[in-house]
Amino acid sequence: QVQLVESGGGLVQAGGSLRLSCAASGSIRSINAMGWYRQAPGKQRELVAITRAVLTNYADSVKGRFTISRDNAKNSVYLEMNSLKPEDTAVYYCNANIRSYDYTSRDYWGQGTQVTVSA
Repeated sequence: QVQLVESGGGLVQAGGSLRLSCAASGSIRSINAMGWYRQAPGKQRELVAITRAVLTNYADSVKGRFTISRDNAKNSVYLEMNSLKPEDTAVYYCNANIRSYDYTSRDYWGQGTQVTVSA
């Protein structure tokens, strides 16, 4: 079993900053990719940022404002969010593609953390 535990959400004014953290634990042989998704009310879940090895990808809407980073030793991923806008308000979910000791890989999700940006 694998668990992803997120932290760091909250309420912030527009222009402010927040840092999200996500730690994976359990039966982990290796982690192929880790990333962040978000889902606003009435909208589909969308990719925010993802990191695979040395590659990172960002949604156009967050480029230049958000930075994803990873600590492989801690099986953790972080999302530094700056210059936050009200439209960034959403539940943010951590995602990880993890290879288990039986060499199978699958996606895991965190429980979600609320980010609310007030105007």
